Amino acid sequence: MKLLLTSFALLLTLFGTSMSSPEVAARATYFDGKWEVLIKETPQGDAVIPMRFETADGKTTGYFKEAGAETESKMSSVAVTGDVLNAAFNISGYDVTLDLKKVDEDFSTGSLMGMFTAEAKRVK
Repeated sequence: MKLLLTSFALLLTLFGTSMSSPEVAARATYFDGKWEVLIKETPQGDAVIPMRFETADGKTTGYFKEAGAETESKMSSVAVTGDVLNAAFNISGYDVTLDLKKVDEDFSTGSLMGMFTAEAKRVK
């Protein structure tokens, strides 16, 4: 009886893992690719930050370009939960956070630091 229960628990674990992994990967990959993120009404005016996200082995990594920069900088952290992306990075000497939520296949909205409206448009 104990062997039967152990086998059943193992099967449920394997089945549950195989069912949830593709779902998690599918949600994370929505943000994969290049985005133009418009940050509205900052003290310096509106700003567009080019960003790129990629997911490998279930982990999402983000990159951005500062105005006038030749190369991308890596974000310090990126987490995707459901249809929401949370990122942290240092830009122009400031540590900032960005939250984006999916609107449709090519647009997402959110905020920078919870203070400035962010609108992201997928670059095709």
